[in-house]
This record gives sequence, structure tokens and C-alpha cells, in this order.
Amino acid sequence: MLSEKSQDLEQGPEQLERVPSLSHILQENIRTIVEHRKQTALHRSLQERIADKVTDFSGHMGFVALHIVWFVVWPVLNSGWFGLIPFDPFPYGLLTMIVSLEAIFLSTFVLISQNRMSEQDQQRAELDLQINLLTERELTRVLIMLDHIEDRLGIDNEGDTELSELEKETRPEDVLKEIEREDWGKKEKKPSV
Repeated sequence: MLSEKSQDLEQGPEQLERVPSLSHILQENIRTIVEHRKQTALHRSLQERIADKVTDFSGHMGFVALHIVWFVVWPVLNSGWFGLIPFDPFPYGLLTMIVSLEAIFLSTFVLISQNRMSEQDQQRAELDLQINLLTERELTRVLIMLDHIEDRLGIDNEGDTELSELEKETRPEDVLKEIEREDWGKKEKKPSV
């Protein structure tokens, strides 16, 4: 079973069969998300594409293997063995400078990639928030409609305080104020060291 799945994944996404148990709406949502990712990747700046390529390469074992070979070959070439004249004799000042510059550039490339990913995460979080607020409003409206239907059908629900609470509009700014108040209260209660 596992080998079949790994063979399917090796074939590529075009050759994989659709999962029939997924609804049409869910499949459409997945296609929308994948298309959005493709469009976002296409609209990256040259700087972002370079940073992503460097970060991707430096995050693999090939990068480690390259450095292992480099750090073994460099001292051998600069040891005077095999009749070679050392171009960077011990303590390998040139190697140290190159490695330091590499570290500076790698960390910069990683930060550029992380900043871009952080912006994407922020956009996704804002989208999630907007959808959640819309869903909250829709569900509140549905609860009110169901309450009216119960009233018309003569179903007694007057004692249901939870329903009454859920039917109230939730204002995001009130929720944020309450979170801030709770957080402030926790900070006040912390014993000072």
C-alpha cells in the first residue's frame, strides 16, 4: 500500500487520480488555493526568487556535503603536499573571510525569504479573520432565523439562555478589548522578581 502511494507521488500531480470522496466545492477550493500559490510565485521579484533559490539550496544535505568537501580540500591544497604552492597558508585567513562573507549573505537571503513568507502568512491570517467574521455573522443570522421558525411552530425555547447569548452580535473590537483586559490582568498578577 505504501509503495503504491510513493509510486503515485513519483508520477507527478498530473497522473494522480482525483479523490472521489471530496466534494466538488472542496475540490474547487483546493484548485483556487493552488492557483493562488502559482500566481504568487510568478509575481515574486528577482530578489525574492534569488533569495528563495539560495535558501532552498542551502537547506539541503547537498549544501552540507559541498562544504565538507570544501573544508577537506582547502587545507590539503594549502598544506604544501603534492608539490602545490599554498595560496592560503595556515591559519587560512582567506578561507575564514570567504566563510564569514558566505554566512552574512546566507543569513540575508534567509531573512529575505522569511520576510516574504511572513507577509504571505499575514495575508492568510487576514483572509482567515475576514472569513471567520463573515461566518460568525452568517451563523448569528441563521440562529435568529431558526429561533423565529421555532416561535412560528410553537416550540418553547424561552428558557434557552445559551441560544439568547449566541444570537447576540459578536463585535470583534469588543473581543479584542476583552483579550487585552485579560492579558493585562495576568501581567498585573505576576509576582515581581
